Amino acid sequence: MIYNILLQAEAAPQGGGWMSQLILFGGIALVFYFFMIRPQQKKQKDQKNFINEIKKGDTIITIGGIHGKVLAQDDETVTLEVDKGTKLTFEKTAISLEASKKMADKK
Repeated sequence: MIYNILLQAEAAPQGGGWMSQLILFGGIALVFYFFMIRPQQKKQKDQKNFINEIKKGDTIITIGGIHGKVLAQDDETVTLEVDKGTKLTFEKTAISLEASKKMADKK
């Protein structure tokens, strides 16, 4: 009796399995897009906009943690005054959006 049930279970057709797998993989791709890829793209866009909007007199923080006031800038670099008479030049990519926003929120 048990042997006949096992034979019938093995002989049962497995139709429609590829469709459910396709839906499963599609769902996984959507989860990756909405929870990983899209937020990262938004973060990169915000960082780029922040760097482009920097102007003379803004106080910023670099990725290395150096605080300074913007004295001058060009296409790729920004010059900061970190102390009276002390000027440092950094690449614009070294400016931290998150740290600068935290500092601005504390003020």
